[in-house]
Amino acid sequence: MADDRRRAAYEAAMLHYIHGETMETVARRLGVSRSTVSRLISHAKDSGLVRISLHPPTENSDSLSTRISDTFGVTAHVVPVAAMSTEVRRLDAVAMVAGAIFSDMVESGLTVGIAWGTTVAAVAEHLSPRPAPGSTVVQLNGAANSTTTGIPFVGQIMEKVASAFGSSVCHFPVPAFFDYAETREAMWRERSIRAVREIQRSTDVAVFGVGSFTSPLASHVYAGGYLSDEDIATLRAEGVVGDICTVLLRPDGSYDDIEMNRRATGPSPAELASIPRRLCVVAGTSKVLPLHGALRAGAVTDLVLDEGAAYKLLDLADGQIRTPAR
Repeated sequence: MADDRRRAAYEAAMLHYIHGETMETVARRLGVSRSTVSRLISHAKDSGLVRISLHPPTENSDSLSTRISDTFGVTAHVVPVAAMSTEVRRLDAVAMVAGAIFSDMVESGLTVGIAWGTTVAAVAEHLSPRPAPGSTVVQLNGAANSTTTGIPFVGQIMEKVASAFGSSVCHFPVPAFFDYAETREAMWRERSIRAVREIQRSTDVAVFGVGSFTSPLASHVYAGGYLSDEDIATLRAEGVVGDICTVLLRPDGSYDDIEMNRRATGPSPAELASIPRRLCVVAGTSKVLPLHGALRAGAVTDLVLDEGAAYKLLDLADGQIRTPAR
């Protein structure tokens, strides 16, 4: 039975990736449902039958990737996405490229930091499995709130990444936001939490998305009960446009004076800056303002984004888009 499934997965992957057939066409050829084809292809990737690698072409000076790289001092990868694509398809296209790039970053013995979120969950579905002995996957920001532990959502992401590389897992059992800054200070002194934070500080590769108040695909931190309507109204009044790793920031990259950040559990841009490779993944123009803030704060070394977001980011950098007044 296992051999039959492996052969079917190989055939489905061959038709989809090599012959360029759609999921629907593959389903008709094999006489199965589209969802079965999707599972077979996922199995082909998870079992190592399929490995995706990227070989970027030499880019001219006018290319979007080069312009973004030169403007912000990062390694940028721009994903072409049809203008009429749905937000779900846009995210999937970006996540597929980001999954391949992220997979190439992971090596034996490295510590890999994961900041949970809608985008990172999508990236985790597109990893190219390969063994990385001695590697560790560590959760970078807490996930609990007043109504949920966050464990099911975050746990699935962590386990997906860890299983792709044979890594050990280190969870971070704290809320996304403490109620009081004093509570966070006290928790940071606890030995069990100090041990996790020590692993976080040894992170070699981090992957994170960008949260936005205005994204059509709701950012998990804003849709999952982590912030109240009153919290968001207060943050908007302070000029906040979104977050990275649950640390809130403005389009100019400032974040230090935002009171809620004293209660946030994710790494600040300054703390992220100590990590050698920091992969930021963005899908959609609604995330450009907080992305601009993340770039200005020095939180990113590697960036994957869609074409529409790339154009808007450059317009913002050129002053063609006004940022919200503080």
